[in-house]
Amino acid sequence: MQLTHDHEQIRDTLKRYIDEHINPHVDEWEAAEIFPAHQVFKGLGDLGLLGLTKPVEYGGMGLDYSYSMVMAETLGLIKCGGVPMAIGVQTDMCTPALARFGSDELKRQFLAPAIAGDMVGCIGVSEPGAGSDVAGIKSTARKDGDDYVINGQKMWITNSLQADWMCMLVNTEGSNPHKNKSLIMVPMREGPGGKLTKGISVAQKIRKIGMDSSDTGLIYFDEVRVPRRNLIGQEGQGFIYQMQQFQEERLWAGANALSALDECIRETIEWARERKMFGATLLDQQYVQFKLVELQTEVEALRALTWRAGERYIAGDDVLQWASMVKLKAGRLMRQVSDTCLQFWGGMGFTLDNRVSRLYRDGRLASIGGGADEVMMGIIAKTMGMVKRHVG
Repeated sequence: MQLTHDHEQIRDTLKRYIDEHINPHVDEWEAAEIFPAHQVFKGLGDLGLLGLTKPVEYGGMGLDYSYSMVMAETLGLIKCGGVPMAIGVQTDMCTPALARFGSDELKRQFLAPAIAGDMVGCIGVSEPGAGSDVAGIKSTARKDGDDYVINGQKMWITNSLQADWMCMLVNTEGSNPHKNKSLIMVPMREGPGGKLTKGISVAQKIRKIGMDSSDTGLIYFDEVRVPRRNLIGQEGQGFIYQMQQFQEERLWAGANALSALDECIRETIEWARERKMFGATLLDQQYVQFKLVELQTEVEALRALTWRAGERYIAGDDVLQWASMVKLKAGRLMRQVSDTCLQFWGGMGFTLDNRVSRLYRDGRLASIGGGADEVMMGIIAKTMGMVKRHVG
């Protein structure tokens, strides 16, 4: 895809914001195991970066998805994985269905302030017993007059400790697990940054092996009342809507991995050039040179696959197979590149104070979150016609 001057302007604007307002604070936020989402999102919102592809009438720019991909790739320049992931949740994971299928009232109440950076959103799909198996969720929303009454729990929810609202997947009516789910907008707090809505509680802040600066929670819902008008689109269509949201999430994951992988290899080359051993530098070793060449070639292959998938998505094609391949390849490369580079760093690679070890920890999530590698391979196998259809 040929990028335009407008694409480069967005890249440059975001890079300046990262250099001035995010990267100087990353180590502090990683140590605190949380970052100030409202503050960071407001800055991005003021620059118009949280609604690149969203409708103009709600504060977005109305651009095509290539601009989201440029943003995702540039976010990879942040010196950790947690902050870009949190931003990606806001732009490409909890808002696409709302923007595409939500009512005008819902968009004005939730989408517009999210685009402006005045509200922080999260996506509520995973549960303790249902991660990649989306059809297996147990949370429910029963009708009571003009309200839904929501019960259940959501786990591994990014941004949930700071979120003002959740785009929540719940079971409504019916027994078919693919046709009884709905997406509902659930206010998490009484106003931006206010106290939690009645019936909602944070059961646990989840500590992780990586993505430290991103807050992750186990959230309980006990008889939480939400107006029925907060339903996104049609009741019973939530599974389909969420599968569509996953396409953008998986393309985002591929694009976001690119700059982080590039930086990991670049910093390893710089380290190897200075590291003296056995009368030469580490970079003088042909094995090291060739291994880094192989890794960079793999990154460029991911870049080509990601942008090809993006082109097809923009053209309106079904990219289920392509997005799944992108996600699978990104997850595998996050592990391969960071592990190989860490080995070249030796003892320094086993410390917390460098970008490579952080990518080793943060990048491990890429093969788990948003659909595990095994789920991606299952989807790809189906699209290739290798999986037998169940009869009866």
